[in-house]
Amino acid sequence: MRYFSIAVLFAVAVMNSGAVLAQHPGTKSEQSACSRDAQRFCRKDLGNDGAVQNCLQTNRASLSRSCKKVFESHGM
Repeated sequence: MRYFSIAVLFAVAVMNSGAVLAQHPGTKSEQSACSRDAQRFCRKDLGNDGAVQNCLQTNRASLSRSCKKVFESHGM
């Protein structure tokens, strides 16, 4: 769960600041897997990693296949 939060946080950071990009250890595939979904479903929550994670979980049925795999890989 912690790594998923980091991945989502990183995806949000990618959208908001290039400087933050290098500070998060999520894999590049995890970073990119959910970034479009976060932008699409959770735009109002960007910048709040907990809210983005909750938003993505709420919209799980509509997430891209790659983002769903990130959730699954972290037991969610």
